[in-house]
Amino acid sequence: MDFSFTEEQNMIRDSLSRLIREQYDWETRNKVIASESGWRPEMWAQFAELGLLMAPFSEEDGGLGGNAVDAMVVMEEFGKGLVIEPYVPSVVLGGGFLKHGGSAAQKENHLASLMGGEETFAFAYAEPTSRFNLNDVSTTARANGSSYVLNGQKAMVYGAPWATHLIVSARTSGERYDDAGISVFIVPKDAAGITTRDYPTMDGFRASEIYFENVEVSGDSMIGEEGKALPLIEKVVDEGIAAICSEACGAMQIANADTIEYAKQRKQFNVPISTFQVLQHEMVDMFIAHQQSVSMTFQVTMRLEEDEATRKKAASAAKVQIGKAGRFIGQAATQIHGGMGVTDELRLGHYFKRLTLIDSQFGNVDYHLRRYTSLAEGQDLSAAAE
Repeated sequence: MDFSFTEEQNMIRDSLSRLIREQYDWETRNKVIASESGWRPEMWAQFAELGLLMAPFSEEDGGLGGNAVDAMVVMEEFGKGLVIEPYVPSVVLGGGFLKHGGSAAQKENHLASLMGGEETFAFAYAEPTSRFNLNDVSTTARANGSSYVLNGQKAMVYGAPWATHLIVSARTSGERYDDAGISVFIVPKDAAGITTRDYPTMDGFRASEIYFENVEVSGDSMIGEEGKALPLIEKVVDEGIAAICSEACGAMQIANADTIEYAKQRKQFNVPISTFQVLQHEMVDMFIAHQQSVSMTFQVTMRLEEDEATRKKAASAAKVQIGKAGRFIGQAATQIHGGMGVTDELRLGHYFKRLTLIDSQFGNVDYHLRRYTSLAEGQDLSAAAE
């Protein structure tokens, strides 16, 4: 399997790395996440100008002819800079629904605006009691002539405070845990009947609780066939998993580098603590955990276009590795830094927070261990979870 990057992908990496280094310094990021808006629309416009929002889309859809590897390159650099702009919610998830399931009209109406940065999307799928089960959907969409009426609540919708549109999963038929009967809709966030409660998350991002009360949307807003959206949701979420695994690898790399640099400077008994053999062993283990995570991220990214079972197993395997490695690296780095490791003034703690949140996005270690095992044994995970 070829793991080398194309010239265009290396150019994207170099351009993005330089932009983050020059305009996304630590002090600036802290001011942004503390501001009322919590992000910089002008930075999002720069990402669009660089072609980052177009990178994962085919030329037929108006993109740069890229794929998940292009998103991986972008997300690794975002992880290094702890970038908070909603690339995964809007480009990977929102764009994923459009490119994999959108009609010609939906692509024409939204893709160009998404890639240009004028429209941003957020995927509203989780519910207060659904945990990580994608088929646990209580929000309803009832047919009303040629329209649908949505009622329900979505929880922890990442990037929703900045979104112009929502991708909403809703049940058009069946019971709460049924695989069949789930549909997805494109819903303008300012539609009548939508109320939101926005809040900052532990890692500096923003999310929303979203309530739908008799929200009417046209039949044309449905993506794909009615009641058959679960396979599409699973595919897009697996692409989201690959993206945040790449982000985690970037964050781990910086956490490791900061720890090594600190150990060289911090002295005890008149010598740098980097000379202590036990800490050297710990930092070697941190390096190995990062390299293993990179390998698993490559694997899931390269297998996103394979058959469903292979893709799902690769996504769960990578998520387990990332979750375990992120926790180990974060805890080890904090321990080596001592009391400084838990302060907000030191950026290490923010990397640890982001790695912790990544573990819980789209399913944590325990969930994906069960998912992988059930896939390997041919069992129904949703039935077991229920």
